[in-house]
Amino acid sequence: MNKKCVVLLSGGLDSTTTLAIAISEGFKPYAITFDYNQRHHIEIERAKMTAEKYGVHQLIFPLPLNLIGGSALTDNIDVPDNKIEEIGKGIPITYVPARNSIFLSVASAWAEANEINDIFIGVNTLDYSGYPDCRKEFIDAMERALTLGTKFHDRGKRIVIHTPLADMTKAEIIKRGSELGVDYSLTSSCYNPDEKGRACGKCDSCKLRLKGFAEAGLKDPVEYQ
Repeated sequence: MNKKCVVLLSGGLDSTTTLAIAISEGFKPYAITFDYNQRHHIEIERAKMTAEKYGVHQLIFPLPLNLIGGSALTDNIDVPDNKIEEIGKGIPITYVPARNSIFLSVASAWAEANEINDIFIGVNTLDYSGYPDCRKEFIDAMERALTLGTKFHDRGKRIVIHTPLADMTKAEIIKRGSELGVDYSLTSSCYNPDEKGRACGKCDSCKLRLKGFAEAGLKDPVEYQ
């Protein structure tokens, strides 16, 4: 039997690639998707489609981070249209306060309840928006804290947080996913899609995605406004 893992599956390009990598490494994944009242709610539907395609059990976890606000993704704040060369040079307004801290804590609770030691998350720090909760130092600290705060520590075990995309460019991520047969038409990366779910092409996430596909020599299969 394949070893079980929990995969944080947002429905975006990175998390979908991470799911495919976990499967390729011999894991049996359980996907957790967070409904945090995000502006780009369509990604949840895409996550459902991906989970169904791969036949993995999925938990949709409600987490109303809009009650906290402070981000263009959860509050009444405009999504910025930054120049590509400016992306990643500071913490943007699309950063959701402590999002990955909260996500990993919930994921670890689900993992603990199901005797799962391994968690996969699709963070990376090369072609990214500059979020502090994607840094290696943060992931390492969370891994230690979550191990200490769960029963695994008392049993001589630990929670392992896998970040297979950590040191990859967006183009490298797309190439790897394509090798694994990822259907990127099922993914949604846009922070500000229209009512039909079409990507804006202007937000940081869209620009990084388009740059990645261009550098990979591939065509992005999603529809843009």
